[in-house]
Amino acid sequence: MFNLSGKVAIVTGGGSGIGRAISTVFGRRGAHVVVLDVDAHAARETASEISVAGGRAESAACDVADSENVRASFGTIVGRVGRLDVLVNNAGVAYVGNIERTPEDEFDRLYRVNVKGVYLCSQAAVPVMVRQGGGVILNMASIVSFIGVADRFAYSMTKGAVLTMTKSIAVDYVKQNVRCNCICPARIHTPFVDGFIRKNYPGREQEVLQQLSEYQPMGRMGTPDEVAYLALYLCSDEASFVTGQAYPLDGGVLNQ
Repeated sequence: MFNLSGKVAIVTGGGSGIGRAISTVFGRRGAHVVVLDVDAHAARETASEISVAGGRAESAACDVADSENVRASFGTIVGRVGRLDVLVNNAGVAYVGNIERTPEDEFDRLYRVNVKGVYLCSQAAVPVMVRQGGGVILNMASIVSFIGVADRFAYSMTKGAVLTMTKSIAVDYVKQNVRCNCICPARIHTPFVDGFIRKNYPGREQEVLQQLSEYQPMGRMGTPDEVAYLALYLCSDEASFVTGQAYPLDGGVLNQ
């Protein structure tokens, strides 16, 4: 089950964290993985790990917020490998602050990456998928797509948009056999989280890490691999009857 052999999968933001975990799991399950990341070195590292483990992978530097960059990257990839079966829109950025403490440039930055990036990559992928008879788009949303979280104004705005884009694509292309779903995680323990804590809470790292963990009723943050295995299911043929859905992966947060 959950075999991706013969499928080509593009994973944005695949150079680290959740994107790296998804890329790695997809590679182990037989996909030809194309790792896209604004950090070319990180993308190459992920692709190399997959290849060393016996999988098929390649990498490319791509700024998902740059329309020309996206168009060129997707055109090159599809031109070389001939198809695109799975797109995981994982690339994203964050900012801490309420509406009064969110500068316009930060608001615009989050919109460009988290919203426009999903739009541009999906816009590049959909015609290819329609032409070949189907495909899967998986977007990375968040539990803040459903609920309010303090000091995440701009981030929440973008993830709400990701949720509604997911449903719109699913409705518009269901007859063309293009499925679109999203995953809505609570806090996931990634290197980004550790770096964020070090930068914003110097000297309080362990205290803040504990607070972030206890936010989930299970008492811990999720792991990138836990997200990756849900992504594997949603992008596999076993989920062929699933589209337009948002899957919480939240350690019980939404049950509170």
